[in-house]
Amino acid sequence: MNQALQREAQRQQQLLRALWRDVPAESLQGWLREPHDGAVAEGLAAYRGNAGAIAERALAAAFPTIAALVGADDFAALARDFWQHHPPLRGDLGEWGEALPAFIAGNAALSSEPYLADSARLDWLVHAASRATDGPEGPPALDVLAQAAPEALQLVLRPGCALLASRWPVAAVWHAHQAESHDRFAAVRAAFAAGRGDNAFVRRDGFAVRVEALADEPADFTMAVLNGAPLSAALDTAGDHFAFDQWLLQALQQRWLVAVHVTPSPPAA
Repeated sequence: MNQALQREAQRQQQLLRALWRDVPAESLQGWLREPHDGAVAEGLAAYRGNAGAIAERALAAAFPTIAALVGADDFAALARDFWQHHPPLRGDLGEWGEALPAFIAGNAALSSEPYLADSARLDWLVHAASRATDGPEGPPALDVLAQAAPEALQLVLRPGCALLASRWPVAAVWHAHQAESHDRFAAVRAAFAAGRGDNAFVRRDGFAVRVEALADEPADFTMAVLNGAPLSAALDTAGDHFAFDQWLLQALQQRWLVAVHVTPSPPAA
């Protein structure tokens, strides 16, 4: 990095530190271009005034379910508080917010709604999937399934695929906030009354993102695949009652599966 770029990076870092009050505002005086009296205070006041509104818009885009669940005023306060504790580290605010679920889980004011943190986790997975790369379009070659041992095979799912196993019916909550029907929360009430959780599977479908609740065995298998387990280990995780043929058919029809990799055998000793 040349000296000009290095100095600019230092100037921006110092600005952020002053913005979050890690250093006194006066420390910026030597970093400003042609400063005038009061320029530092005026500039920081403008930045701080805009930061809250920017935080609200950015987080509302990434966490629409949470914004709807807590209400506009409480979400605005949450966004501003989160901005103070976890300011953006990159210029692209679409990458900001991953820490919000844990922040919600540790927020005493929200402890009466324990499902909010997992709902935020699902919102973030949906947001990340919407920004994921498209991945290959063609179907994967499946001949290796009959040619190699399961221990040597690894299934690869489309970018953006993710699974959240929650003790709360987060998939039902998410769907209720996407629907427009008269009694769209009936399924949510029934799930809470039954004490049911969801295995929420997130996937890209063209430009859209889909969320569906998987049964336990398919969810266990899918999670193992997402974690990079070989096919044999994923099958062991899912258990004897898991129907791999049904999972594979669905994965092909809905284009979750994009590749089957074969792990080379180690050379003979």
